[in-house]
Amino acid sequence: MSTELIAEARRQTEICNACRYCEGFCSVFPALTRSKVFADGDITHLANLCHNCRGCYYSCQYTEPHEFALNFPAALAEVRQESWERHAWPRPLARLFNESGVAIAAALLAGFVLLFGLLQAFRPESGSGFYAYLAHGTILALFLPAFLLPLASVAVSLRAYWREIGGERLRWRDVLAAGASAARMKNLNGGQGQGCNFEKEDRYSDRRRWFHQAVMYGFLLCFAATVSGTILHYAFAIPAPYGLFSLPKLLGVPGGILLTVGCAGLAWLKTQADPALGAARVWGGEMAFVLLLGATGATGLALYAATGTAAVPSLLAIHLGCIVAFFLLLPFTKMIHGFYRFATLIVEEQKRRA
Repeated sequence: MSTELIAEARRQTEICNACRYCEGFCSVFPALTRSKVFADGDITHLANLCHNCRGCYYSCQYTEPHEFALNFPAALAEVRQESWERHAWPRPLARLFNESGVAIAAALLAGFVLLFGLLQAFRPESGSGFYAYLAHGTILALFLPAFLLPLASVAVSLRAYWREIGGERLRWRDVLAAGASAARMKNLNGGQGQGCNFEKEDRYSDRRRWFHQAVMYGFLLCFAATVSGTILHYAFAIPAPYGLFSLPKLLGVPGGILLTVGCAGLAWLKTQADPALGAARVWGGEMAFVLLLGATGATGLALYAATGTAAVPSLLAIHLGCIVAFFLLLPFTKMIHGFYRFATLIVEEQKRRA
């Protein structure tokens, strides 16, 4: 744990706790006012409650040139980022991919090379749809470990994080309350429901919440489409390809559209926001990850649109390469924030009831 980052975040936390002007801005400030003394785990918990909406900064009377020089969003962002990297397993990969957009691009390129190679080396003699280019068994052998190994890594890191922030035994009511907050993205809606200040400084906007919701629900719909296709294949012996009005397509097509639009919107907003109010060192890695996630949705839609054309093999390799890179990088990129923040919301419910 970085003692300098924690010490600076604690200094600013104590000043904010004394002032309390921002008490109703988001869930950070009610949580902050529960204590007068903050352990390291408390600071980490507050940092992961913060959604970097920046409303407190633009309302603060103690920012520079005041001698207190508060930049609470940036202080919490640095602690939050450090907590993800410190708990990641294996740890060195987290710092590399969080900071470097070039490293993410290299991983994506490796995914393309792998998939184009598989299409050349293991093309089946027969099959329909995508299976005419890559056998189902080959896809399963590739994606099962690419999905399960990152999840195991996430589980290891979350276990350590849960202990650090004082998580207790899970109760369904806490999980449901956290889920309701995450589903509405409550903390991106401002303390009074007016929006946040991420990209418009002292003016309010709901764009970031809308784009975040598009990404979240788009991703969940795409995941549900994959699950439904798996169930149809193994439980009902109905293999792909599936028609437009099948469950995988009814879930996957809207999901891909939401994912693509949401990621494009978030990338645009990121170019409008002040990098000095976040963890500036990871700007490139975050942008590259958002573009990778958006490319996963966009290439899936392009692949479906190209059905029956000569472009299918190339688009299949590109789309599957995006998916492989996404899953393998999941524990070491901004995607991990979803797991940490949901855990933080659960612990916040536990602390609020205590």
